[in-house]
Amino acid sequence: MNGNFYQNPTFPTNQNNTPNYQTPPGNISVMEGDYTEQSYIENILRLNKGRKVKAYVSFPDSTEWKNSIFTGLIEEAGKDHLIIKDVTNGNWYLIRILYLDYVEFMEPINYLHAYSEKNF
Repeated sequence: MNGNFYQNPTFPTNQNNTPNYQTPPGNISVMEGDYTEQSYIENILRLNKGRKVKAYVSFPDSTEWKNSIFTGLIEEAGKDHLIIKDVTNGNWYLIRILYLDYVEFMEPINYLHAYSEKNF
């Protein structure tokens, strides 16, 4: 049907039915054994959902809201945000981790690091 104008495509075949992945450039290290999450801030906050905290936040470009403190319970935490519920007034705060200076915990915290679970 297509005559001599176009050739039918040929695709490489994989004889052993395993994915044919190529290694991307750069240094890559692979951890063997059980993998546990690294102790990034969002992981530590996520381990402490429901704990009472004070979140100290700085907004460098704002004249009205330069430094703020948000008090409440940790509801959620992600790579770029923290959600706190203020139980005194019922407000919810979505805080970008970018502006978070530090967090003060009002009760013992859970901290999971490398091979052991610690409770401080």
